[in-house]
Amino acid sequence: MKLLVHLSIFLSILFVSLPSSYSCTPNDKNALLQIKKSLNNPPLLSSWNPRTDCCTGWTGVECTNRRVTALSVSSGEVSGQIPYQIGDLLDLRTLDFSYLPHLTGNIPRTITKLKNLNTLFFKHTSLSGPIPDYISELKSLTFLDLSFNQFTGPIPGSLSQMPKLEAIQVNNNKLTGSIPNSFGSFVGNVPNLYLSNNKLSGKIPESLSKYDFNAVDLSGNGFQGDGFMFFGRNKTTVRVDLSRNMFNFDLVKVKFARSIVSLDLSHNHIYGKIPPALTKLHLEHFNVSNNHLCGKIPSGGLLQTFEPSAYAHNICLCGTPLKAC
Repeated sequence: MKLLVHLSIFLSILFVSLPSSYSCTPNDKNALLQIKKSLNNPPLLSSWNPRTDCCTGWTGVECTNRRVTALSVSSGEVSGQIPYQIGDLLDLRTLDFSYLPHLTGNIPRTITKLKNLNTLFFKHTSLSGPIPDYISELKSLTFLDLSFNQFTGPIPGSLSQMPKLEAIQVNNNKLTGSIPNSFGSFVGNVPNLYLSNNKLSGKIPESLSKYDFNAVDLSGNGFQGDGFMFFGRNKTTVRVDLSRNMFNFDLVKVKFARSIVSLDLSHNHIYGKIPPALTKLHLEHFNVSNNHLCGKIPSGGLLQTFEPSAYAHNICLCGTPLKAC
């Protein structure tokens, strides 16, 4: 009987002394606690208790094989800057600091240590300053969303050197300058471009015409010149929004992909006639208002199903849904 008791005690001690297959490593736990401290111990992270396992019950923390692989700090009263200790979570795949209006500063260089990172969301914060070139060192990154912040300066040309990137999402910032020429030489995927509501300007590099973008949104900037590079009869583009810019080209010369379902060219200086080819498209959204278009709206397809406002404030457009010619 005594032998069984001793054996039971020995096994209990052994079990306690061995690290759990689910508990996070000391290095990851220490990094998380340093991050919490740097963010002034916000209530959002009150579950980050040093006496508990960081892979079990810590808000926003996910683990795989005892390593922290996902960290989400979002929608809370968090103030401060992105802690440099973020770079110590070497196995991170997903990093999300979003909907944090009091998060300030810039993106720390230590983020480049996260060689396995594939999803990076820093959106709806007060991050500012230039988008750093070194973000392109994250070669495994697939999803990048830096929208709705206060970033200034140019779009880094180095973003074209991220081979797995599926979208460049930097809309709703204060970015200036033009689209980098390097965007005419993406090294891997052809990413969707979400550059809307910045202070970007200039002409679009003609070299972009060789790419088949799935979605492009340049709305709410100051781009000029031609927009032909986003169109082509043999492309598979689905959505194009060039609205609220200063584009100036002849619409009738544009060759549209049959795959387009959303086309917004409103509030530009586009001239000419509406091409009959648009009657062949299965459009869900269409707007060419506030341009310099003229002539009869082609009959057929879906062009007559849109509200008159989609054609309003042109020079001399006529025909359904506008007044008869």
